[in-house]
Amino acid sequence: MNRIKRLLLASLLFFLQKSYGQDMSATIATKAVAIQSKLVEWRRQLHQHPELGNREFKTSAFIAEHLKKLGLEVQMNVAKTGVVAILRGGQPGPVMALRSDMDALPVKERANVAFASIDSADYNGQHVPVMHACGHDAHIAMLLGTAEVLSTMKKDIRGTVKFIFQPAEEGAPNGEEGGALLMVKEGVMDNPKVDVIFGLHIESWIPAGEIRYKAGAFMASSDWFQIKVKGRSTHGGKPWLGVDPIAISAQIIAGLQQIVSRQTELTKGPVVITIGKIAGGSRNNIIPEDCTLDGTIRTFDEDMKKEVWARIKNTAEKIAEAGGATATVTFDNKTLVTYNDPALVEKMIPSFLTAAGADHVKTMNWITEAEDFSYYGTKAPAFFFHFGGMPVGYKTNTAPSNHSPDFMIDDSQLFVGVKTFCQLVFDYPNTIKNSKN
Repeated sequence: MNRIKRLLLASLLFFLQKSYGQDMSATIATKAVAIQSKLVEWRRQLHQHPELGNREFKTSAFIAEHLKKLGLEVQMNVAKTGVVAILRGGQPGPVMALRSDMDALPVKERANVAFASIDSADYNGQHVPVMHACGHDAHIAMLLGTAEVLSTMKKDIRGTVKFIFQPAEEGAPNGEEGGALLMVKEGVMDNPKVDVIFGLHIESWIPAGEIRYKAGAFMASSDWFQIKVKGRSTHGGKPWLGVDPIAISAQIIAGLQQIVSRQTELTKGPVVITIGKIAGGSRNNIIPEDCTLDGTIRTFDEDMKKEVWARIKNTAEKIAEAGGATATVTFDNKTLVTYNDPALVEKMIPSFLTAAGADHVKTMNWITEAEDFSYYGTKAPAFFFHFGGMPVGYKTNTAPSNHSPDFMIDDSQLFVGVKTFCQLVFDYPNTIKNSKN
């Protein structure tokens, strides 16, 4: 009889928990939809007035003002211009962090929208136009909306929510520290210590409101490198009297692609080597003394990264030597691989399905773009995913990409991002409880 009573009690508790969970999801959905107009308003205001990394003064003030109105514990000037807010739930539980980046890019906007950027700023010694060409304005709006919804459900939250608004994801100005690495150094994952962290990135090639994710290595590490080729200057009409560093640089560029296509075991993971900048010479009839190549490397495995570094150095030095020049190669590690904890991913998939719907949640392959969100993953299990914002009328292969002057997103589904963040906050404590059982 006791056994029957226990089974009946367990069944009743399961039913009550399931019913409670469904009620909470319905409440989240209702509240998220109700603030959609605010999300659009915030996002477009931020879009029209973007700021570069480590200079997000007005942006951080805007964020902090709203968070303070919600009654949250707010800390400003974290990692220069970052904002961190704490929401302590009504019940004990884990510390869950949600992250948004804040900075824009030195890009002149071409998108034909009424709220196009009207601002410019100084960037590494130049005055440049500024644009939210990577969707960080949408990230801010969604995380602000999440804070607003969760603040009205405080008594039902099991644990603490830490909202992280991070500056300089795209990189700090020359000579400055910044971004996620600096936030981690300044203790953003401590006091209170974060148990898990979630983040998202809006993408113009994913249908609006849809979610894409991948367990394990998701986004590439980003390393920057520079190759300085030193030759011997001479008249452009008598190249045999000098050593042409531009011609040698061209050979080096071709040689670097041989590393990808012929020297790397690509079945282990993708590798990308890109030269994005060449500087050399001052006049069309003068062979200069030197030429500088600036590039980036994308890998998904630490051992492969080390091997690629070594091969780039060897390729540049040997090609330069063969042409009578010298090459000096330097490397700078910008981000780690963005790694999604597989166990965490498996636990949180139901949250995605609840928030976005089963037809709008899909897995995806590696992404060779990079994210400094990766540094948070060194301190706690992390899960970073992509969120759709493709404008109506575009296709995956025609939508203007992130960092493009034509970048544009459909902001009509931002409430789905809010639903997703809120659902993760309410569901994650259940996964801990279930794993302990």
